Amino acid sequence: MKYLFPEGLILVRVSRRTAIRAILASLAVGLTLPWILAADYYESRRKLRKPTGETVVENGRILLPPPTLKGEISLEEAMANRRSLREYLDEPITLEELSQLLWAAYGITEIRWGFKTTPSAGATYPLIVYAVLAPRGVAVPGGYLASGSYRYDPHTHSLGLVRRGDLSGDLYEAGLRQEWIRDAPLNLVFTAIYERTTDYYGSRGVRYVHMEVGHAGQNVYLQATALGLGTVAVGAFHDDQVARIIGASPREKPLYIMPVGRPVKPYRLSREELADYIASHRG
Repeated sequence: MKYLFPEGLILVRVSRRTAIRAILASLAVGLTLPWILAADYYESRRKLRKPTGETVVENGRILLPPPTLKGEISLEEAMANRRSLREYLDEPITLEELSQLLWAAYGITEIRWGFKTTPSAGATYPLIVYAVLAPRGVAVPGGYLASGSYRYDPHTHSLGLVRRGDLSGDLYEAGLRQEWIRDAPLNLVFTAIYERTTDYYGSRGVRYVHMEVGHAGQNVYLQATALGLGTVAVGAFHDDQVARIIGASPREKPLYIMPVGRPVKPYRLSREELADYIASHRG
């Protein structure tokens, strides 16, 4: 049996013997139980901090592994197999998959000016992306990332914890009890600070913000498909409740919730099936 102990933003998994030794050591020196003092724990922590794409925590932020720029399937395959999928296996996603999804959503693609994966009116970039992690939702070497709401910083490609704890149930209630929100190991929540765009473009900037979140959402769809994951764009929820749950600032307005997980039934379309469909509609 394995035991999970909180170590900063990571839940480190250790053996029963190590856990017992750690508890006894903690009692002996008057420390609280969550801190593990056994040698196995230090070895796990050392491995987690290796600069090899594994989990690194620095100044309270999770430094995500660099995104890959070449996937295993083509863009055309991703577009053909993109579907809104709402049923997920009870399995975590990996840290690398989380990293790739966040980069696809709103990461940096131009290093001189810091332009992002989405087109943005006047490069005003009004969106903010949150990753809401379920307990055991994202696997890392030795355990899982701590559940909670994290804000994504595209320029450092890192996550900062905003609210810690299992928020899945609250987000499910705020999302009108759509069970895919509750069951997903990860929910991406997009918010917008409209003034970043409307200060330049006036009331028409509202339209531009909505266009931009659509671009970002499609990026998530395609990247999820390329990774063998599933997602769905959710727009039906109580705005104020979602903002409170994720810890958004008063200026931010929630626009999307996108649950992500390993689909129970992945969608697949072959070229032959598509050709037959086209032929049948040509008469």
